[in-house]
Amino acid sequence: MMNKAEWVLITIILASYAIGIIIYPLMPELMASHWNASGEVDSYMPKFWGVFLMPIISTVMVILFHYIPSIDPLKENIKKFRKYFDKFIIMITLFLAYIYALTLAWSMGLRFDMSIQIIPGLAILFYYTGILIGHAKQNYFIGIRTPWTLANETVWNKTHKKGARLFKTISIMILIGLLAPDYAFAIMMTLILSATLYLVIYSYVEYTKIKKH
Repeated sequence: MMNKAEWVLITIILASYAIGIIIYPLMPELMASHWNASGEVDSYMPKFWGVFLMPIISTVMVILFHYIPSIDPLKENIKKFRKYFDKFIIMITLFLAYIYALTLAWSMGLRFDMSIQIIPGLAILFYYTGILIGHAKQNYFIGIRTPWTLANETVWNKTHKKGARLFKTISIMILIGLLAPDYAFAIMMTLILSATLYLVIYSYVEYTKIKKH
């Protein structure tokens, strides 16, 4: 029997396919498929893939996320934070649907800076990622999986507690970066890469401290 989160996901995906079918005749034969950091189109794809690729990606992603908890050797730990994981799947599916809507709007003639439009969605996704990893228990698929967090549960817990605060803070800083739109994308990427590197180093340092003692 499907739970509430699965019904929500099915509804989002079916809505994406339905919208694609309805607007398909209105789309150009070649659709914009990628924008560079300056918000300029630098790649195109045939109409069929332009309309249906994102719903297909969302479908495959949801199927993979559905089976991950059952194949993880530490699946009992995933059960402890499963409700947060289910909400994360909904959030990332909504984010993909948001990008899908922006892509369709562009192909219908609307013009905007795609890189700027994506940033608020990413900020929201990052904030919820902070919530997720703040509750994540040790496992092999979900969370900050470095060799040192996977090797030691204490390192896992400390790194994820630190990461949860960091991700939430970054999401707010990403939104503030929109005040300088010319640099917003660069600010976002710098924050994300810096946070990732910091957490990797942090987990290693904490692991070495435990080993010394």
